[in-house]
Amino acid sequence: MKKRILLVACAALALCHSLWAAEPNFQDMLRRVDFLVSFESTDFSAEYTIVQDKPGSGRTTTVAAIFRRDKAKTFLILVIDPPADKGKGYLKIDDGLWFYDASSRKFSFTDAKERFQNSNARNSDFTHSNFSGDYRVKAAKKEMLGKFDCWVLDLEAVTAEVPVPVVKLWIDADNLVRKSVDFSLSGQILRTTAIPSYQKVGNRFVPMSMVIVDNLRGKTVDGKFINEQTRISVAKPSLDPLPDALFTKAWLEKMGR
Repeated sequence: MKKRILLVACAALALCHSLWAAEPNFQDMLRRVDFLVSFESTDFSAEYTIVQDKPGSGRTTTVAAIFRRDKAKTFLILVIDPPADKGKGYLKIDDGLWFYDASSRKFSFTDAKERFQNSNARNSDFTHSNFSGDYRVKAAKKEMLGKFDCWVLDLEAVTAEVPVPVVKLWIDADNLVRKSVDFSLSGQILRTTAIPSYQKVGNRFVPMSMVIVDNLRGKTVDGKFINEQTRISVAKPSLDPLPDALFTKAWLEKMGR
């Protein structure tokens, strides 16, 4: 009897090891990654604090309210601090992204690839995730990232609309991105992003904090090159319904007065 139990236990362990070692469907993995940080069935809003460190130039802080309606692929960003930038905003409607300058009371067309308020964050960092639709997996491997056991996926863009053509993602066992590195087509590292912590909102997740290092921009200080970096923290996440009127130019103009 003991021998039979031992054989069954060994077989079960072998099966578990086989299942763990088997490579998953990586495109399905990207779909789960997108699902966990997108809000297709609800609206989403939160307050983002963006702290920009430029070596030799000091630190600047921007606070913005972010409003998303992922099912309509629209979002609005309203700057609420510092006072000099209060009322500025970004509105994604249809296929266009508009920037509103509260001082001139004028709209101008911008791009999701552009830097947000001259930080190391892009406008696209504040909208829904679409890795599964925008990229295909070229290579994959297992790797530890600190305490996280991750799949590392090399992604190649399938559309020219994305901010960068090549991305490397570190995805943990919960299908959350813990690190990403952006590359040019020539293989040059452009930007590195770390997401050490998440917060759960409903049955989805939002980063609690992010650190973005610009691998191209920086300054030599005391003989050492220091990269620019931006820290983003997210507070007051909400899934409360938002009024349709919020996602309009008229609302931005009203808030910018």
